Amino acid sequence: MERRSFLKTGGLLAISQLTGMSTLNALQALGNQLKPTERMPALFVGHGNPMNAIENNIYHNTWQQIGSSLPKPKAILSISAHWLTPVTKVTVTAQPKTIHDFGGFPKKLFEQEYPAPGSPEFAALTKEIINESHVQSDENWGLDHGTWSVLLPMFPLADIPVYQLSIVYEMPTTYHYKIGQQLNKLRDKGVLIMGSGNIVHNLMEVDWNKTGKNYDWAIEFDTKMAEWISKGDHVSLQNYKKLLGKTADMAHPSNDHLLPLYYILGVQQKNEQIHYFNDSMDMGSISMRSFVVKA
Repeated sequence: MERRSFLKTGGLLAISQLTGMSTLNALQALGNQLKPTERMPALFVGHGNPMNAIENNIYHNTWQQIGSSLPKPKAILSISAHWLTPVTKVTVTAQPKTIHDFGGFPKKLFEQEYPAPGSPEFAALTKEIINESHVQSDENWGLDHGTWSVLLPMFPLADIPVYQLSIVYEMPTTYHYKIGQQLNKLRDKGVLIMGSGNIVHNLMEVDWNKTGKNYDWAIEFDTKMAEWISKGDHVSLQNYKKLLGKTADMAHPSNDHLLPLYYILGVQQKNEQIHYFNDSMDMGSISMRSFVVKA
C-alpha cells in the first residue's frame, strides 16, 4: 500500500474509532474537513496571569476585540505552555474538560468553565499531517488555562471546537518549528492555530507590588525577539540562547512559555505579515506581546 493511501486509511480508522461512526461516515467527515476554506490567521498570545481571563483590564479587553475581528474558525488548535509531555500528543475527546491548573487565586477563577466541544475529526487529521513526530492520541487532558483563559474573552460563546497539541519540552526549537510548518496545512481547512505562552516569562522576578518598573534584561530580550519576528529572521529566533546568552537565561529560566512561539513562526508564510497587540510588560518580568499572522 502506498504511504499516502496508508495514512489516509489510518486517519479514517482513527476518526471512526474516536467518534464511534462507521468507516463510510468517517470518510464523509474527513472529506468535509478537507474542503478548502479561507486561510485562517494564526495567533501567538501572551497569556500571563490567569486572572486576565476575568479581570476588566487591557489584556482581557484586547482579547475580546481580537476575537470579534477574526473570521470564525471551524476549529481551534491550541499549543499551550502548560501541557508538556514526553512525546507529542493531541487531545481527541469530544467534550474536553476545563482544567484549573493553578493555585492561590480567587474562587471566582476556579468557577470558570469553558464548555467548548472538542474535535476528534481535526485531531485525527492533525496526527496524519505531522511526520516530524509520532503523535499519540490523548483522552485525559482537556483545556488548560493557557488555552481557556484566552478563549473565554476571545470567543465567549464557546461554540467553536477546541483541541490541544502538547509540547515535548526536551526537544530543540527546530523540532517545534518544523511541526509548526506541517501544521500550516490546517489553516486552509478552517483551523485557527494558537500558540499560548509568553515571550518573556520569569516568575521568580515578578514585581508583585506592581510598581510599573520593568527589568532592563526583560525589555532587551522582548525588543530583540520582536525585531527578529518583524524581520522574519526565524534562524536567529531558533538560536536565541546562543545569541542572547545571559539575557535569554534571565528571560526564560525554563523555556516552556517560549516554545509555543515556534509553532506559530513555523506556520507563517513569506507573504504574511505580523500584527502585534498587547505589546507591553506585566509585573516587570512577563511580556504580554502577542501577534496575529495573516496576509
